[in-house]
Parts: sequence; C-alpha cells; structure tokens
Amino acid sequence: MVTAPEKPSARTLILNVNDNEGARYMVSLLLRKAGFLVIEANSGLQALEQVEQHKPDLVVLDIRLPDINGIEVCRRMRESGSGRSIKVLHTSATFVTVDTKIQSLDGGADGYLAQPFEPQELLATVRALLRLNETEQELRDSAELLREADRRKNEFLAMLAHELRNPLAAMSASLPLIERREPLDEVEHRAREIVGRQIVHLGRLIDDLLDVSRVTQGKIELQWELVDLCELLRRVATNAEQTKTAPRRQQLSLSLPKYPVQVRADSTRLEQIFTNLVDNASKYSDAGGKIEIALATSKDGGHDTAQVCVRDNGIGIAREVLPSLFTLFAQADVPIARSRGGLGIGLTLVRTLVELHGGNVEARSEGLGKGSELVVTLPALLTRDDTPSRPLRTRGDKPVTRKVLIVEDNSDAQQVLKDLLELWGHRVACASDGLEGVTELQSFKPEIALVDIGLPGIDGYEVARRARQSENGERTLLVALTGYGAPEQRAAALEAGFDLHLVKPVDPERLSALLREMRDRASA
Repeated sequence: MVTAPEKPSARTLILNVNDNEGARYMVSLLLRKAGFLVIEANSGLQALEQVEQHKPDLVVLDIRLPDINGIEVCRRMRESGSGRSIKVLHTSATFVTVDTKIQSLDGGADGYLAQPFEPQELLATVRALLRLNETEQELRDSAELLREADRRKNEFLAMLAHELRNPLAAMSASLPLIERREPLDEVEHRAREIVGRQIVHLGRLIDDLLDVSRVTQGKIELQWELVDLCELLRRVATNAEQTKTAPRRQQLSLSLPKYPVQVRADSTRLEQIFTNLVDNASKYSDAGGKIEIALATSKDGGHDTAQVCVRDNGIGIAREVLPSLFTLFAQADVPIARSRGGLGIGLTLVRTLVELHGGNVEARSEGLGKGSELVVTLPALLTRDDTPSRPLRTRGDKPVTRKVLIVEDNSDAQQVLKDLLELWGHRVACASDGLEGVTELQSFKPEIALVDIGLPGIDGYEVARRARQSENGERTLLVALTGYGAPEQRAAALEAGFDLHLVKPVDPERLSALLREMRDRASA
C-alpha cells in the first residue's frame, strides 16, 4: 500500500539555486506542484543574499555556479548565524564522483543528489531533510526550555535559601537567650540539645542544596591554603561527637599519624567533605554503632598521598548500589535510605569537591548489614618529622561595648539579634528597611552595621553604597548578614562597600568572635 506524501506546511520555503535556467525551472515547478513555496537564485552570492533575507527552510543548491561553487556557498552559510541550521541539498550533473560527494557532505551539506534524478527521488529527499529540520528545531526548543527551567530553578533555590535562612537565623540566635538559665529538668535539657542539633542540620541541608546548584553550573571556586589534615580531622571529630554520635550513643574513634599531614586545599570545603562522610556514617549506623576516622599516608607513583577512611559497622551498601552511590539523588532509589533522612545529594558534593582538590573518593562495602567505608585520597605535602600537629585552641570572648546597627526586615530575626547583642553588652539600634537603615547610619553613627541584603525600599547593596558616601560611612564596619550566599552575591556585597559577607544563620559564638576581631580592626 502506497501512502500519500505528507502535505508541506504553508510556511515551508525552499530556495532553489542553479545557473542553468532550464534545470532551475524544472526543479522549482516540481517543488511548487508538491505544495512548497519556492524562491530562486542563479549564483552563489545571490543565494547567500536570499538566505540572509528570507531564511528558507531548505536550499536545493547546485554545486557548479558561475561565481563561487555550491560547496563554498554551503561553507559560508554554516559560518553565518542565519544559515547555520538551514538544510542544504547539493545537486550536480557534472561533479558526480564519490570524492565530490564526500567533499560536499564534509563541507556541511545534509544531502547529495547526482543528476539526472527522478522527481520522486528529489521530493522524498526534500521531505526527509525537512522532517530532520523539524526534529532538530524541536530539540533546540526543548534545550532552550531546559536552560530556562534550569535558570529559574537556580533563582528559586537562591530565593528559597534566603527565605529559609531568615527564620533559621532567628532560631539560632534565640538559643543563647534561652540558655541564660539552667534547664528545669532533663526533658528541657534534651529539648534544647535537639533544637540546637536540628538548626545545624537544617543549615547544612540548605547549604547542600545551593552547593549542588553551584556544582552543576561549575561555579565553585576553592580558596587554596596549606591545611594540616590532622588538625582538621580533630575538629571534624569533635563537632561530630557533640552533634551526631554522642546523642545516638555511637562510638567515634580517631586514628592519626604522629606527624603533621599537610595538603594544599580549601579548608572550609575539606571540612565539609569529611563532616558529610562522618554524618553519613552516623546516619546509617544504629545506636551503639562504631565509627572510625583513620588517616594514613603513602606514595603513589612517587607522589605523597593522604588517605582518609571513614568506616562504620552500620547497614552497609548493596553491591548493585555502589556504582551509582555518588550520583545526584541516588538515595531516592534505595528504599532503606528514606527512613534515614537526607536528600541524596551529599555524596555528589563530596565526589565533586574531592575531584576539585585533585583527589578521588571510593566507597566499599561487603553488602547489606556489613558496614561500609569511604576512602578519600588527596595529594599531600609530607614532612614526616616527629613534630606533633598543633592542638586546637579557643579564646574566650572579652566583654566589650560597641554601637551596633541591625538592618533587618524580619522582625523576629531582628528582635532576637538585638536581644543577643544587648546581652553581650552592646548598644544596639534597629532599622526594618533600607531607607530607614541609611537614616540610622547617619544619626546613630554605629561602629558596626549588620545589614541584610533582601530589604524593602532599597536593598542592602544600595544601603552600603550610600553608607560609604556619607560623612561617617568610612568609619563604620559594614557586615552583610544575609541568606544569599552564592560567590557572585558575595562579590557583589564587597563591591558595594561591605567589609564582610556572612551567610545566615551565623553561629552566635562566631558572631561574638567576629565582633571582637572587628573591634580590634576598628581600634587599629
């Protein structure tokens, strides 16, 4: 059974290029009878003008032309923006060798017919190329929709993080106020600990969401420095014990060499890697489970390497899951993972961050119920002397009195931060929008201003710019305290005039230390 050929769209326009008037007439007549709109050209340069002016869907292009040949016309079309996606069908009654056909197709043509050809052969080839053109256009449209959806997704994640961080910042700053007195009983003590842990957990989930977005866009930039892995892992273990393993009655052990193990790395990102791995080990281990962090050094091809292994005796990993463990949202396909929480994005971040450091990460497990271990290998700079790595040191805050301005439109976050700063002995003024913030900067003359970015009226960037232009502006230390944490937003804050950019929620102890350090800078 012979099916009727599809009817061309009324908008289907074909350019017929041939210097032979009789051959051009016959091809145009055949195409018009088939229902296509046809325009003509009798030279290569005229064909290029028609392509630029009319943008046809397809060009039937003879190779032999009086000025420039059809292969050169096709090449120039592919180099121009307007002709890059137009289908080209080369025809020729003179150049019919295989070499010419190869040259034609390599030059950008989509099809080649040697004359004489049957009318149905020409029409079938034209229709096939037009179908291909429609499919490619649909793919281009889909790709554009995906790019737009990805852009909107990234904007949504940034706004979502900002909106989530505002209430999180208020809760985080409220804890020190609640803890001014001893808990009434063990139940209240436990509740306070739970609130503190969950605030930290929510903050990390928000960071993971945004980091995945930045990873997929290639926007993560590392701040390189020399880092002692021993010191960093002690810090990770201490934090994990306080927030994860001790509340779950799990045993956490740390095995380190006696000498410092230095790596060239981003300290913050490195801590994020190992915190994530220890959190996972704790999450997928039952109460009473055992977790070990072990650091060892070795040589690989003459180069020093550091290997950090995080082991647990928890639920283990099924063999079929291991190959996809580091894939984004891989946990969504593992039923047991759902009962353990998490977004399935942490290990994707781990792999990406490790690879950015020039290392690799590997997961091992004998199967379900047999525990697991994740091994991170990094390039190291080893001295192998007997100098012990430096212990962590902390400093107590000295009570100081400073004039601090809070510019924050979230009333709860503003009030809690004000109460906390006043508890520390500071004099505090508040503003709820950008214009009010500028007014307070001029009248209150603060030494330090904590300014949110997403403000009504004028945003925090404009507040900083106007502050720097005011009489007292240069003497005020401006801190962007905001839910927007992308690198470009940090750069925009510094360019606008901020001295520092902090992402909510800021740990109260860090804020206290910051105020002390900025006091020292102000004195200097």
